[in-house]
Amino acid sequence: MPIAPIAKLTGFAALLAVLVVGGIALGGAVDPGRSTAAPDAGHGAAASHEGGGGPPVRGLAVAENGLRLVVDDSELASGRPQQLRFRIVDDDGATVSGFDVAHTKRMHVIVARRDLTNFQHLHPEQAADGSWSAPLGIAEPGSYRLFADFERDGEKTTLAADLAADGAADLRPLPAPAGRAVSDGGYDVELDADGALPGEEARLDFTVTKDGREAQTEPYLGAGGHLVALREGDLAFLHVHPTEDATGGAAFDATFPTQGRYRLFLQFQVEGEIQTVAFTQEVR
Repeated sequence: MPIAPIAKLTGFAALLAVLVVGGIALGGAVDPGRSTAAPDAGHGAAASHEGGGGPPVRGLAVAENGLRLVVDDSELASGRPQQLRFRIVDDDGATVSGFDVAHTKRMHVIVARRDLTNFQHLHPEQAADGSWSAPLGIAEPGSYRLFADFERDGEKTTLAADLAADGAADLRPLPAPAGRAVSDGGYDVELDADGALPGEEARLDFTVTKDGREAQTEPYLGAGGHLVALREGDLAFLHVHPTEDATGGAAFDATFPTQGRYRLFLQFQVEGEIQTVAFTQEVR
């Protein structure tokens, strides 16, 4: 017996619903670190309050506050220097050129591999057409995350995009939490972060020594140091704020939005040389 037209229509609608839901689930499985919000959805596309309280986490999508990050070439070559080029555009696709000075710079760029190794903090130059460029060295293959962190008209914004470096990636597990680490220049750094709880502001104190003596750190980017915190898994970018009362190192106030592990990248300056050191912070 022929199927009635209404039955055909109902069956087709049901099949379409299954395909749409399946496609959404598959998209999340292919790129679990990608924001599920539409990339041009404005502020909500990249900033999430995760549970309705506390400061937002950022760096989860390419668009926020009516701005979008456009990378000229996201395919990188590992093992040799190259130029990173990108633009910040508005909702109409026009390149934005006006930015506020924050931490002594108008643009901060963070690049890290997905396993939270190969951290780089760059300060690109802006061309007359509003585009930005910076020399970039990718030592190892793999998937990288680029963060463009800036302020415009007093509003903080962090936009992010994925980069890919050719070759087989040798991904490494996140190091276990430890209270001490050594910087790339041989300085001993101790972290005091007792009492870091999800959703509550925590004080992060870093003490810097060399050969058992307290090091005389110098101002870097207008403060005692610069700290970037990235969450394991989705690489959510946390804004942290330096305090003024640290001695022999640097101190920051940070709010970790959820339980989990975070990688802390501290940069400080001694005798004109910038030092970088990393810690794993577990929040329970």
